[in-house]
Amino acid sequence: MGDTLQILTAMIIYMAAVIILGVTFAKKANASSDAYFLGGRSLGPWVTAMSAEASDMSGWLLMGLPGVAYWCGIADAAWTAIGLAAGTYVNWLIVSRRLRRYSEKAGNAITLPEYFSNRFHEKRKVIMTIAAVFILIFFTVYAASCLVTCGKLFSTLFDLPYIPMMIVGAVFVLIYTIIGGFLAESASDFMQAMVMIIALGVIVCVGTISAGGLGAVIDNVRDIPGFLDFFGIATPQTVDGVQQAAGGAPLFGEAAPYGFLSIASALAWGLGYFGVPQVLLRFMAIRHEDELKRSRRIATVWVVISLTIAVFIGVVGRTLYPTALTTSSDAENVFILLSTNLLPPLIAGFVMAGILAATISSSDSYLLIAASAFAKNIYQGLLRKKASDREVLNISRITLLLIAVVAIIIALDENSVIFTIVSFAWAGFGATFGPLMLFSLFWKRTTRAGAIAGMLGGAGMVFVWNLLVRPLGGLWDIYELLPAFLFSCLCIVVVSLLTPQPSEQIQREFEDVKAGQ
Repeated sequence: MGDTLQILTAMIIYMAAVIILGVTFAKKANASSDAYFLGGRSLGPWVTAMSAEASDMSGWLLMGLPGVAYWCGIADAAWTAIGLAAGTYVNWLIVSRRLRRYSEKAGNAITLPEYFSNRFHEKRKVIMTIAAVFILIFFTVYAASCLVTCGKLFSTLFDLPYIPMMIVGAVFVLIYTIIGGFLAESASDFMQAMVMIIALGVIVCVGTISAGGLGAVIDNVRDIPGFLDFFGIATPQTVDGVQQAAGGAPLFGEAAPYGFLSIASALAWGLGYFGVPQVLLRFMAIRHEDELKRSRRIATVWVVISLTIAVFIGVVGRTLYPTALTTSSDAENVFILLSTNLLPPLIAGFVMAGILAATISSSDSYLLIAASAFAKNIYQGLLRKKASDREVLNISRITLLLIAVVAIIIALDENSVIFTIVSFAWAGFGATFGPLMLFSLFWKRTTRAGAIAGMLGGAGMVFVWNLLVRPLGGLWDIYELLPAFLFSCLCIVVVSLLTPQPSEQIQREFEDVKAGQ
């Protein structure tokens, strides 16, 4: 009981610090909807970079990715990490500067749906509505993954029922987001990015030392077929989803091949960056585009270090506790297992705050962006165009509550695999908005009809491929983001070429942005 109390004390201290941040920024955040949703475009390069990556990675970084490595070896986790690292760098390199410039040119847009709508000079806000609806759908799923993380964390640490603990986490995140808005979210995300990388570093170092050093870790898992292969994958022997063991050792079958299609699927995770609002909004919110180069370097270094350590934590966990986690869902608790067993309780509590940090930094972003999509783009943009700023803020808070309730319902299943939930929502954003973002920034011939076709085609293909095509297996077992992204690109190009070219005013705006005016 004493150990649990120390862990709880450390986490309460952390949560108190987060709430203080929210209160600190509350007055400035509530000055206007622009301040609440985009911080008045006032973020510095460090906060921009660190908050973008912290909000992006979520509890998936500390639980989902290590869990995949623990369960079936490094191939799937490592190729996914490589795709994400490459996607991070390219997104900051080619999208950030032009989006910062174009979002201001396009009617000073403060949300992604508003940018897309203004970019094509919509009178009937069809693009805005479609974009806002898909943001609501996919961010609700994303928020659910964060609540699953909270539930697993608290129920594992305190040996309490999953559902009440998941709801407690949801209430905390909801209160915090309602109080502080985008500025508080971004400032706390900066702090949480630091907590996350410190937590990862502490656990990987302590775990490696406890296992007898790097060589001992490698030697312990080398005998598992396919565990350390980049072109093969370990296959746990399971009965009803539970891995079997004999003589204190986990049982594995022959290594399965991890071929070109599997690698392409994993690398395709990088395509998601071109469409995820929580990162794209940071590009729009930085105070000056000239600071984006520094932000890119900071973000890339943070991502590479964090992803590498997260994958290796799964390997260390399998070395130290080979039979402790016997299902793919349980495997996502490997970070918690290492922390509570290898660290003094008070220190473990602060390290556990790393998971809480990752979860909060993402869920507050998801809730806030989804709420802004409805309040700013649907309510004020379509239903009540004369709504006051105060009315929009109030509607956004009501929307936050409703989204949180739906996310809680989705997260009720404690056997949910965080990696699976995140992968679907990530594909949804990447395929719905990624191609359109690239074409809107870099192809002058893109038309409004092409934009609509691209969003509907990409989002529709995510559902079709995930639910109908991928279950066929074999050659069809490709991560849905890749075919959906390509299909969306095809829709944009074909429909744009079949419809009249954009007006001279739209083309002139494009050229001005391209020229840096």
